[in-house]
Amino acid sequence: MARASKMVEKVTTLMDKQEQIRNIGIVAHIDHGKTTLSDNLLAGAGMISEELAGRQLFMDSDEEEQARGITIDASNVSMVHEYGGKEFLINMIDTPGHVDFGGDVTRAMRAVDGAVVVVDAVEGAMPQTETVLRQAIKEQVRPVLFINKVDRLINELKVDEMEMQIRLGRVIDKVNKLIKGMNEDLYNEGWRLDPKLGTVAFGSALYKWAVSVPFMQKSGVSFKDVYQKCREGDMKWLAKQSPLYAVILDMVVRHLPNPLEAQKRRVKVIWRGDAESPEGKAMIHCDPEGPITLMVTDISFDPHAGEVATGRLFSGTLRRGLELYVSGTGGKTNRIQQVGIFMGPERVEVEQLPSGNIAAVTGMRDAIVGSTVTNLINITPFESLKHYSEPVMTVAVEAKNMADLPKLIEVLRQVGKEDPTVKVNINEETGEHLISGMGELHLEIITGRIKRDKHVEITTSKPIVVYRETVTQMVGPVEGKSPNRHNRFYFEIMPLNQQIVDLIKNGEISMNMMELERRNILIKAGMGKDEAKGVKDLMGTNMFIDMTKGVQYLNETMELVLEGFHEAMEGGPLANEPVQNVKVRLVDVKLHEDSIHRGPAQVIPAVRSAIKGGMLLANDTLMEPLQKIQINVPSDQMGNAVSQIQGRRGQILDITTEGDSIAVIGKAPVAELFGFAGDVRSATEGRAMWSTEFAGFEVVPTNLVKDVVVAIRKRKGLKAEMPRPDDYLER
Repeated sequence: MARASKMVEKVTTLMDKQEQIRNIGIVAHIDHGKTTLSDNLLAGAGMISEELAGRQLFMDSDEEEQARGITIDASNVSMVHEYGGKEFLINMIDTPGHVDFGGDVTRAMRAVDGAVVVVDAVEGAMPQTETVLRQAIKEQVRPVLFINKVDRLINELKVDEMEMQIRLGRVIDKVNKLIKGMNEDLYNEGWRLDPKLGTVAFGSALYKWAVSVPFMQKSGVSFKDVYQKCREGDMKWLAKQSPLYAVILDMVVRHLPNPLEAQKRRVKVIWRGDAESPEGKAMIHCDPEGPITLMVTDISFDPHAGEVATGRLFSGTLRRGLELYVSGTGGKTNRIQQVGIFMGPERVEVEQLPSGNIAAVTGMRDAIVGSTVTNLINITPFESLKHYSEPVMTVAVEAKNMADLPKLIEVLRQVGKEDPTVKVNINEETGEHLISGMGELHLEIITGRIKRDKHVEITTSKPIVVYRETVTQMVGPVEGKSPNRHNRFYFEIMPLNQQIVDLIKNGEISMNMMELERRNILIKAGMGKDEAKGVKDLMGTNMFIDMTKGVQYLNETMELVLEGFHEAMEGGPLANEPVQNVKVRLVDVKLHEDSIHRGPAQVIPAVRSAIKGGMLLANDTLMEPLQKIQINVPSDQMGNAVSQIQGRRGQILDITTEGDSIAVIGKAPVAELFGFAGDVRSATEGRAMWSTEFAGFEVVPTNLVKDVVVAIRKRKGLKAEMPRPDDYLER
């Protein structure tokens, strides 16, 4: 404990020295060695014993993480590293590598300014490497590269010294190619990774050694020594002469930006308010004296302190007792009870915490992941976190004992708060609750934790696939009448242009930004001026546009109209599945002059049924989620790998050869991928390595739509026939 308290003391003295702070994330494909690397860095900083580093998995503090040998939750830790005679505070987040937990990577990227990208020297850059790198670049988080498991190249693949350098060069080229493809401007500005500059390191996290060009000059250890000592099995010599933690943390301090440099660049990307406003200037300059602006990137539950909101503080200073507003809660205040930092699983209280740090705060009961917490009542919130993947699988959850139902509902709400990539649908009437997640493993972990951590006995159904609904034609005007016949709404419904869908998905347009800026981006993307001006709401990738002119009472009714739009988008008419890529235009309205006759019970059903009926007229259809699959096999197993994809309504996108290994890349519907892991193992005699990643949604083949819709409707207790426009629209 003495070691930990000494570290806390060091950390707290550096918190207000912003030039000496580095906020970093460790990101990689699953099993490329992130957590082992994190352990080594902590051992080097004196936080855990060196003997246990790599085996203790300090950052994987959850029982499930240790049992499965994977990282599930992003973990935060603060430590100190000395470089060039100065001490530096390093706030580090170890993130998951499994595709099902990509949401944690997205959230972590908002909190940090730099990323150490870990790549396995043997496997090279894999699909999830590309995904995590894309998330980092999108958030303007600067990468450096650590090529891990170099000893495997030498000892398992028996490559010679020349071949080793060629293979390492290939890995660097591949990662550089990815960076250039994602953002050429940043690549040309100096984000290209270059071993000569010291932005690339090579080593073995398991054996605690690493080398980089600048460190070679300092330590005198050359590539020749690395090759020789690996062949001789003398890893201890390498770890002593060129310790991993020193090489990596030197690279972090030297090449990754401090909060002062990073926020000048990043604030413009993640916050769309006025840069000249007091809060805009304070964030850009990371001013500890400015207004408080905290972006919540994680919510966890402490059995003693309740909810803990963790996030990046962009300006201001946090202290206990402060009353703060949480964006989107209508001006309610929450009082800070404790301010702290995370040291792995431990949360350590501090007196105060200035901007540029990652804070852990209790008392923010209204905060959710993505909330903006501030002491200003009217502030433009931070851009919402855009997840690369979407929930594509659902399980139904029921309490084993009816007495546990109230507790289960509370627990499910907590689960939805802790992990925003989980969608929770609570049906208090039927007692059936749906949890949607990123994949089978994601759902398994969540339901397992409900039983283990929250102590609620539950039964779960088999996983089912989440579809989406969309339209393929334009219709309108479609009339919606209120139940009392006094109000009428006329809508046009059509597919939303793909270019605009992409702008929404990439976070380039949102309802948080200034109207003029949004309008200009939409006009540039080909939208008419009047339409761009009339955008009233975005829900997912659906857009609501008011094209009416001077309709009396519409302003005071618009909130209810948008509520009706939301209800229609939450569950479309075909199968009550979420709607995407639809544009709804309100073209005319007739309203009763007396407000009592145009309340929620009149307006919402009129709007909802008009939109749903209109969608059926606009040829509503289903979209199914797909996953991209990469199977790496020896060349004699190629046919088996190909048939595993093709036999699941999949298509082959590419086949590449490297040495005696072949990579088969394809995509297939999630609905066909249940049991894929077992099948691919037996088909390839256990010699395949594979990975999957979310590949978006595509329209279900016409010949399958009816069967899928009817099956979903039966499961949901809806009428088993295909719905008709007349079910929603009065003739």
